Amino acid sequence: MKAKTIKFLPLLAIFLMAISTVFGQNIGLVNVKHAEQVITVGGPTADVSGYSSGAIQLALDALQVKGGGIVKLNPGTFQIIGPVRLQSNTSLIGSGKTTILKKCDGFKTSFIIDADWGMLKAVVKDASGFKIGMGIQLSDSKHNEGWDVTTALITDIQDNVIYFDNRTVNDYLASLNGTITNGCSIIEAVDVENVKIADLIIEGNKATNDYINGCRGGGIYIHKSKNCTIENVRINEFNGDTFSWQITENITVKGCEAANGGGLGFHPGTGSDHSIVENCISHHNSGDGIFLCWRVQNGIFRNNTVYSNGDNGISIGHKDTDNLFENNRVYENAHHGVLFRNENEQNSGHRNIFTNNTIENNGTERESAGFYIGGETHDITITNNTIRFAGKGNQPTAILVGKKSSKVTANDNQISGSKELVQEK
Repeated sequence: MKAKTIKFLPLLAIFLMAISTVFGQNIGLVNVKHAEQVITVGGPTADVSGYSSGAIQLALDALQVKGGGIVKLNPGTFQIIGPVRLQSNTSLIGSGKTTILKKCDGFKTSFIIDADWGMLKAVVKDASGFKIGMGIQLSDSKHNEGWDVTTALITDIQDNVIYFDNRTVNDYLASLNGTITNGCSIIEAVDVENVKIADLIIEGNKATNDYINGCRGGGIYIHKSKNCTIENVRINEFNGDTFSWQITENITVKGCEAANGGGLGFHPGTGSDHSIVENCISHHNSGDGIFLCWRVQNGIFRNNTVYSNGDNGISIGHKDTDNLFENNRVYENAHHGVLFRNENEQNSGHRNIFTNNTIENNGTERESAGFYIGGETHDITITNNTIRFAGKGNQPTAILVGKKSSKVTANDNQISGSKELVQEK
């Protein structure tokens, strides 16, 4: 082990000591004498002294010399201008509530020339608010949702030309309000495995930042990855989906909080298999508290609290099958407690189980049900739950089964203040 450390440190020193400024942010010099598998960030005694996304990224990149390890964030507030990107076999661990990653203020500008498909640059009206290393998204009025936007990191700025590291995925036209904004994820894990993010707070600065869709970004965003864990992370005021993971396997989210976001609270989606969400809280987000997107299967959602969100508590839809929901409390959300979205028989969210949950007082903005099973959904099991309406909200029906849904098993539920089971006509 000693020989490996001696071999590793000179290379790490060359990589780190030569750089005192990354992406336009002052990060400080690096003390590598004790930087082996753990690199500390933040403060004069740390291996990387800076309090910025550039400082964190420098430490994460340095770990790849040794094939991975831990970046430990000391107490303090880290200024984030671009997404912190994790590689495989890497952990990003804070110091609990005293480690805060705060998003910088938002800025946006319009294109002067169209940004065509496959480009790595854009000519813009005003580049003054952008910096090298800043996260950005490109869109126009035709391509401004879901997978249609492009997200990237700025690599260079020359006058009013911005260069970035991901090729555009659409033709963005100046005549269609082509726009670049610095709305971006705070932490990203893309095309990786064996990653852990834990013990920190993210402040998203929603008031000044533009919205970013959860297919392309999130407070924490995981994409095309497997065997990743997010634990004891609170994300507040992020203007987009707070936690989003897309095209993944074996993602575990434990003890986390999604608060006051501009989109969905927790967004497992797009072919995410074997997700676990437990002991989490989702509240006061603009959209659903927990939103299962397309092909979210074989998941476990246990011991979560979901309340006061701007749409449904839990939403299930396109091919979201074979999931277990156990011991969750879902209350005082604007619409349904649990919604099965309108899908045809081939694509509905079949074979989901709900047991020992408490669903109460939903429908704070419109008449709703504890459970609404829409589309052509079948083989849903709802047993041993407490479903109640105690005068707050507007949840007059415990279980409302849509016209084309079938095979709903509802046994041993404790129901009060609501009609037990109603078949839609």
